[in-house]
Amino acid sequence: MNDLANNRMSASNSHRIDFDTPALQRKRRMRALKDRMARWYVSIGGLAVLACITLIFFYLAYVVAPMFGGADMEAREAQQPSWLAGQGEALLLSIEEQNKVAMRLSRSGQVQFFAVKDAAPMNDFQLALPAGASIASVSEDQPGSRRVVLGLSNGQVLVFEHAYKVSYPNNVKTITPELIYPFGEAPISLDDQGRALEHVAISQNGDSLMLSASTGAELHLLSISREENLMTGEVSLDEERIVLPQIAEPIKAMVIDPRQQWLFVINGKATADVFDLRSKSLNGRYTLLNGEAEVTAVNPLLGGISLMIGDSKGGIAQWFMVRDHDGKAALTRIRDFQLENAAITQILPEERRKGFIALDAAGNLGIFHSTAHRTLLIEKVAEGPGSAALSPRANRVLVESSGQLQRFAIDNPHPEISWSALWGKVWYESYDEPKYVWQSTSANSDFEPKMSLAPLTFGTLKAAFYAMLLAAPLAICAAIYTAYFMAPAMRRKVKPVIELMEALPTVILGFFAGLFLAPYVEGHLPGIFSLLLLTPVGVLLAAFAWSRLPERIRLVIPDGWEAALLIPVIIVIGWGSLGMSGYLENWFFGGDMRLWISNDLGITFDQRNALVVGLAMGFAVIPNIYSIAEDAVFSVPKSLTFGSLALGATPWQTLTRVVILTASPGIFSALMIGLGRAVGETMIVLMATGNTPIMDMNIFQGLRTLAANVAVEMPESEVGSTHYRVLFLSALVLLSFTFVMNTLAELIRTRLRKKYASL
Repeated sequence: MNDLANNRMSASNSHRIDFDTPALQRKRRMRALKDRMARWYVSIGGLAVLACITLIFFYLAYVVAPMFGGADMEAREAQQPSWLAGQGEALLLSIEEQNKVAMRLSRSGQVQFFAVKDAAPMNDFQLALPAGASIASVSEDQPGSRRVVLGLSNGQVLVFEHAYKVSYPNNVKTITPELIYPFGEAPISLDDQGRALEHVAISQNGDSLMLSASTGAELHLLSISREENLMTGEVSLDEERIVLPQIAEPIKAMVIDPRQQWLFVINGKATADVFDLRSKSLNGRYTLLNGEAEVTAVNPLLGGISLMIGDSKGGIAQWFMVRDHDGKAALTRIRDFQLENAAITQILPEERRKGFIALDAAGNLGIFHSTAHRTLLIEKVAEGPGSAALSPRANRVLVESSGQLQRFAIDNPHPEISWSALWGKVWYESYDEPKYVWQSTSANSDFEPKMSLAPLTFGTLKAAFYAMLLAAPLAICAAIYTAYFMAPAMRRKVKPVIELMEALPTVILGFFAGLFLAPYVEGHLPGIFSLLLLTPVGVLLAAFAWSRLPERIRLVIPDGWEAALLIPVIIVIGWGSLGMSGYLENWFFGGDMRLWISNDLGITFDQRNALVVGLAMGFAVIPNIYSIAEDAVFSVPKSLTFGSLALGATPWQTLTRVVILTASPGIFSALMIGLGRAVGETMIVLMATGNTPIMDMNIFQGLRTLAANVAVEMPESEVGSTHYRVLFLSALVLLSFTFVMNTLAELIRTRLRKKYASL
């Protein structure tokens, strides 16, 4: 018996599988190696994606960051040239375009040109002043004109320009300064009584020259028109004296706007009289300052629309004319700046931007930008009062104080950008009120870039809202029906067809929406709205009618194939709605619904509007939401569904209380991904809207999104410019918005998963 048992045991051992053979050991080692490699591959790939996104974020921030830095100013070696001794007070300092030559005008009428770098003297000219006359006042025309008017002690004015001729003798660039008298070397008389002109102003608009001057409280105004005979080339001047209401208080300063419409007269301590030169009447008297402060400096900004008024306490205020709802213009205080506590002695505007520098009696210099409301730099440049000149490129400042000339190099590349200018309402020149505006380019040389991101962000959210308003209900309901009610055979046909829509290029959708859908919607507005309203009603009525049919008829259609019956219903509703569009338009809207919307409702209507964007972009977003949501609903364990039905719940109760709750994390993720797709969409909104950056929820108006704006304007922006960096900021805003939305979605999805994990 023992031998028999041993034989059986040895036989069973001979048939046992050995799992430790060398081949199986090698196979296990190879499998473990592949598992480790796959794990490392996935980990490295995920980390690489995160690293790329992080690098993109930091690169965008690197490009954007310089916009929010202040200005830098570096002092160069001070010069104390011998020719400056004995010259007396400087009435005017100026620097030419290349920062090579400067000009100094002294009270004696001597114009000295000198090198900016070392103050070496160059050409000098003595103005041909009448015998016994001296310079009583001086004023410049608009920034960049280099036109100067001198008020003389005998009641006359002298107009001249300082110009700089560039030549290349022996291939060496040479700048030759010269003086030009565009209206002749003979002075022009303004005061017939020969009194000293205490203040003067000048404005040339084409061939029209306007001069104003004051003697005490008396105002003198002269208009000179220049005409040239095209046949003989002879030039004739036509003078006209303009009589304005007189002023009771002594005049302190005056400015003529470049369009020769307004004359601003500062008188008393802090009062401005504004004259309408076209009607030759007083527009109004305005109080500029309150308290004990006095006006100490006045100068217009580039373009001549804004007046910068400095006071005795270091404050600077920007004023310009604003029209009210009745069309009456009034001088309005827009914004304020503060240098230090000393009186402002000089305000110098930039020649290419709406920035300016200011100098006070204590020798402090400030760099400001008006529209951005930025104080970029405040630095002490002298020990006391002085005179300053700002170069045309605003990158050099020349300060004369205590008999020496001090040069400063300025680095101020992006003064026009601030958080308030990007996201808040800004009161731009010639606007009736503060507004959100994006307008980066214009053909007008007086144009001021307006780079508010608020209307672009609003347009992005508006387009996404209308797209999701159409796409979210359709996609979610379709996903639920396909995954829960539809027959598996029909689902295998429907789901790939809907997902195939995602492969359609958005540029094709945009092209179709812009060229066909937009005009079609405009011509069939009643039909489109009827279609949107009647489709859900028709589907519900068809379902109700189907439920009331005899059971023998309903059983003819296999379970889960009922949705096929809706195809003819939707076709009939669509054909009927669009076919009745013309009749509805004639019955209810006087034959033209667009005119009815514009005239009767007062709603602006653009052909390419948010409605067209919602239809086109909603069509593009539906596949994204549908595919993810359908997978989430279909992935709900069948045991949960069968258990609910077994406990007596109806299919609808099971759907609403079990299936949807369990699939809610996936459905929410689908909505967030669809929203991200709508926010980042470019071509559809670029081609299907008017690209108008306005802030209005009107569904019949156009819009401009951040992504479309970057696509349109990036090719035309100068690398490194403010415009270029603001476009990068737009991309950074989009990236940040996507990051925040995805993070929020992940947090909500995690909470939903934990909450309904017990189902």
